[in-house]
Amino acid sequence: MVDSQNLQHIVERTALAAPRKPYETQTLNQAIAAVSALSILGAGWIILSFCVRTFRHQLILGLAISDFWMAVNFLSSCVVNLSGHPIGDPRQKQFCSFNGFMTQLFVIQTDYWVLLIAFSTFFILANYKRLSTWIQEHRIILWTMPWGFSALWAALGLGLDGYGDIGAWCWFTSDRVRLLANFLPRWIIIITILGLYVRLYRIIYKAHNRFMSFNDGQSPYSLSPETESVSSTRRMGHPSTTLEMTSKDMDVEGTSGTISGPTHVRQPNPVLKKMAYQMMSYPLVYMLIWTIPTSIRIYQSITGKPAPFGIATVDKACIVVQGFADAIIYGITETSISAWREKFQKWPPTALAPNMPNIRVNVQRDVIVTAPVQT
Repeated sequence: MVDSQNLQHIVERTALAAPRKPYETQTLNQAIAAVSALSILGAGWIILSFCVRTFRHQLILGLAISDFWMAVNFLSSCVVNLSGHPIGDPRQKQFCSFNGFMTQLFVIQTDYWVLLIAFSTFFILANYKRLSTWIQEHRIILWTMPWGFSALWAALGLGLDGYGDIGAWCWFTSDRVRLLANFLPRWIIIITILGLYVRLYRIIYKAHNRFMSFNDGQSPYSLSPETESVSSTRRMGHPSTTLEMTSKDMDVEGTSGTISGPTHVRQPNPVLKKMAYQMMSYPLVYMLIWTIPTSIRIYQSITGKPAPFGIATVDKACIVVQGFADAIIYGITETSISAWREKFQKWPPTALAPNMPNIRVNVQRDVIVTAPVQT
């Protein structure tokens, strides 16, 4: 039997956070379990797609790992609740503390990963050579930073305030504590990322304009290449007078470096449009995801009243869906679909046997037609 002290403890740790009615608790946990499974699939997609790719993809891999385990943590608490062992019960105190610690750990950690990806992308593409070289040569330090800082904050949260039941998992039960410890820093990170990508797009846009208008002082249709060949991704910031860029939308002769046609024509570039859309989608999606949870924290902190059950469920679902959202933001825009398509197109030789005769005939006919021309 629960004594009055434990009852008061339960009420304090679930104030304004967990639903009061049993059917609401069951509905909430079923919904969060479904969204958690969706995030696990999304994070798994990124892990399988980016495990052996570029430096930036390795950072995205770190984000996906955090998303994966955060979703697993949410799913585990839902399973415990649905199994008839409420995580708000004093007998589940150790599990609730562990669940709250892991929640705080991975929620903050995903923020750090997103910020780290934004800064790394900016330094590399904006041609900050020293910083970009340093971050690519110290990958272990970059990987340990999100884990170290998030573990420190999670431990401080456990020691100073503790974690309690908020309905589907354990976290800070005070809306004000969550607002100050999690949501306010998150919005600072979102605004910082938005500023970085806006600045990066302006650098790329100016570099593109300089390239397209490079027609005075030298040959109107030629570029003066520098002594070393450097990829365009390392020359997009602080452009010099001899900027060298390559684009699929330009008709560039690879041998002489000349450009056929006038270079001063200014038309909307589809590559830049796509790049701007992708860069802006990162912070905008996070703003969309965290607007409702932040609004609920502010409302409950000011009024002291719980939000309606439906809105509270959407509030928690927005937090849990981050793994799936990251899969859409980073997984689809990073050409992982084409990589998977190439893998699935590599069928065994026997599977292509019915179509092989037609392909061979066409190739042989092409050879027969072109052979006399070559001689």
